[in-house]
Amino acid sequence: MSLTSAATLATLDRTGPRRVTDLAAVEGVTQPAMTALVRVLEESGLVERRGDASDKRVTLVYLTKAGASYVRTRRQAGVHAFERLIGELTGDEVEALVAALPALKHLAELESQDREGPNQ
Repeated sequence: MSLTSAATLATLDRTGPRRVTDLAAVEGVTQPAMTALVRVLEESGLVERRGDASDKRVTLVYLTKAGASYVRTRRQAGVHAFERLIGELTGDEVEALVAALPALKHLAELESQDREGPNQ
């Protein structure tokens, strides 16, 4: 799976259903490219398109149960990889990581705000 596909699934998991145009903006790709990507993800059973109850003209992309399961599995694999690598660090290096956690959390929040745009 491409990084953009995985990132799109993670965005849907984190933020809920979105328009294709919103997903394209968040992921930094063109709308036609996102439409094609959503089609592939839909054919794979990871997302589905549904009408927006509040605006019948709008179609939203939803994460399916299979898509949510994929995101959870991928995140868990990342957690296990970090656990293994952190286990190889010295005590001083682990302490340095712990001390850096507030700054890293802030960076993640800033990045998330940038990806979602000012109106989210």
